[in-house]
Amino acid sequence: MKLDPFYLIIDRAAWIDRLGPSGLRFAQLRIKRADPGIVRGEIRAAKAAAARHGVTLVINDHWQLAIEERCDWLHLGQEDLAAADLDRIRAAGLKFGLSSHDDSELQTALDADPDYIALGPVFPTTAKQVPFAPQGLERLRTWKERIGQIPLVAIGGLTPVRAVQALEHGADSAAVITDVTGNADPVARTREWVEATETWR
Repeated sequence: MKLDPFYLIIDRAAWIDRLGPSGLRFAQLRIKRADPGIVRGEIRAAKAAAARHGVTLVINDHWQLAIEERCDWLHLGQEDLAAADLDRIRAAGLKFGLSSHDDSELQTALDADPDYIALGPVFPTTAKQVPFAPQGLERLRTWKERIGQIPLVAIGGLTPVRAVQALEHGADSAAVITDVTGNADPVARTREWVEATETWR
């Protein structure tokens, strides 16, 4: 399985309509602390927008809603994984990725046999508070050797330049939040990301 090398994490469905025309092809809808009705509405809107623009949509955390709304992809953190029903997720045909931050979490992820594994933070990040030090680029190479054919997603403190470095060190995809959605011109920044990662597409 091949992931797009540019993996954008968004908090609203509207981002897909805004950035899809600029080359966005892989996006995760990550909504925390919201009413389930609001989340369901955003999932439906994101699915429709993704279909319009040819974007693969990944739903973060809300696995029950992802099943009910017949989504194709899911992403779970380690805490989410502990509470999720993987048998139901697999029975629904959902592909899923898992977060990992250290060797213990990597083994937990491998035991779950996911469709991709994310490693982070690679660089210091302000997007999410995690009790883990930056892993660095060499860790990407080590983990890719360990996980073999499972796609590896780098996340944390990435820019287009750092994304290229991550891809050169073994990552199959580079995930980003604030460097795009927090940018003064997210459309232009999306184009920069698409251009920087084109070699791996």
